[in-house]
Amino acid sequence: MRIAVVDDNPVNQNSFRQKIEPYPDLDLILVSDSGDSFLEHMKGAPVNNWPEVVFMDIQMPGLNGVETIKIAKALYPSIHYIVLTVFEDNETIFEAIQSGASGYLLKQDTYHTMKEAIDEVVQYGGAPMSPAIARKALKLLTQREEQSKKENSNMLDDLLSEREREILTHLVSGYDAKRIAEITNISTLTVRKHIANIYNKLHVNSKAQVISMAHKNKWFRLF
Repeated sequence: MRIAVVDDNPVNQNSFRQKIEPYPDLDLILVSDSGDSFLEHMKGAPVNNWPEVVFMDIQMPGLNGVETIKIAKALYPSIHYIVLTVFEDNETIFEAIQSGASGYLLKQDTYHTMKEAIDEVVQYGGAPMSPAIARKALKLLTQREEQSKKENSNMLDDLLSEREREILTHLVSGYDAKRIAEITNISTLTVRKHIANIYNKLHVNSKAQVISMAHKNKWFRLF
């Protein structure tokens, strides 16, 4: 399997070489010291000599790793790009994933972890991550989901009155106006007026649209 590494630090380059040496099926065909030099090399490389997996550092002179992956992924989408870095900050993780990286490993990870990552992306199309990164990514996703819920809740507070939000809850639960009137102890006519106001404020024309919007924005989880 053809492998490449892009890292501006010679020590890291040598460390990477040593980590893949135990595996005769891995052929390190390219070592670049910057994103620019990697892309320049790829311009003239025949397709049958492209690396199948590229390990990419983040902090490099010129194009950084995230920018390089964005460009390379567009030009050479068949190649798998795995970030190999010492950085664990939140923004770097998400930027790398959004750039098209197939995985995210730390430079201190073992040679066994790197080999497993290569097999995972090539054979199974997986997204290998160092355990520390995976835990952090999961935590970040949870935080962003909670933030999204909070923003959706604030949006409803701004758009609908307390009574309208209550009625929306029952609409999403599948109740009709008569049943909502019984639950809320108000008249069916008043319920219908509230429903009309909800439709108007949310710019929808039917109960189906309201339910669809509620599920799309995950409002139902707020109630």
